Amino acid sequence: MSDAWPQLSGRLDGTRHILPVRIYFEDTDFSGVVYHGSYVRFMERGRTDFLRLAGIGHDALDRGEHGGAAAERLAFTVRRMKIEFLKPARIDDVVEIETTVRELGGARIELSQTVRRGVETLVTAEVTVALINDTGQPRRLPDRLREGLTQAGPS
Repeated sequence: MSDAWPQLSGRLDGTRHILPVRIYFEDTDFSGVVYHGSYVRFMERGRTDFLRLAGIGHDALDRGEHGGAAAERLAFTVRRMKIEFLKPARIDDVVEIETTVRELGGARIELSQTVRRGVETLVTAEVTVALINDTGQPRRLPDRLREGLTQAGPS
């Protein structure tokens, strides 16, 4: 993360990560309403920046820095996602993507994500991500990685 632009990764607020996102024309359909697939991208950004602020960058995972004794290359992959679309966002809105850890398993993380415009909830999602190595095999969360996540959410 660059010290010149720390707010680009949002902020940790207790056990939640908050990422502001402005809605641009490219995020919308022909009517100016946010296209449903755009929310998936917004939530991916929220999860990525949450991990970054918890000290778990994707580039370090890929270099094997979190792989424990084997120092193998690791990555997170989405295993399951349940999304509820409640209300639309529109061009020029500013929304916040809230990400919280619900549960840490052996090789998986259960997350809750919410997209809000002010106090209004627009989209909710339950997301399960799994940690895998570069051959696609599941891997237990290394202690160093688990510590970073535990500080940002429940264990």
